[in-house]
Amino acid sequence: MAEAFNDLTLSADKAARYAEVAQEIASVLEDEPNLTARMATVSAMLAASFDHYFWTGFYVVDPERERELVVGPYQGTLGCLRISFDRGVCGAAARTGKTQRVDDVHAFPGHIACDGRTESELVVPVFDGAGRLLAVLDIDSDRPAAFDDIDQANVEAIVAATFSI
Repeated sequence: MAEAFNDLTLSADKAARYAEVAQEIASVLEDEPNLTARMATVSAMLAASFDHYFWTGFYVVDPERERELVVGPYQGTLGCLRISFDRGVCGAAARTGKTQRVDDVHAFPGHIACDGRTESELVVPVFDGAGRLLAVLDIDSDRPAAFDDIDQANVEAIVAATFSI
């Protein structure tokens, strides 16, 4: 019973922290139209807010190479420079336009090991106000099954509020 209570408390604390950081991001970016500045701010603020985040950043759709992502602003170790839409978790998010939450990246077909310490991953597609895919927000953890419904719902909400302009 105590364990269930602790889980509920941790979930409430995490949801509250997401609400705080969402407000902070919105406040910082209120009058900022530049896409790179928006991405850099989101990746920095999310990375600084959650211990289970190991790598946090964006892969941007390359307008010069069809169906390819190129690394954008991020926090963490060296990221892959380019990712095709047909490879890995980021490629799956770009290709399908749907969030990918992977508890064990080593079991994901075609996973790209940019950093071998990554165990789980949450990748959210980023769309502009017209519904065009701009990028994906990639969040890695060095813990297995690190992301849950609270993470997914809140990161999706932050991305939608920040980039659907």
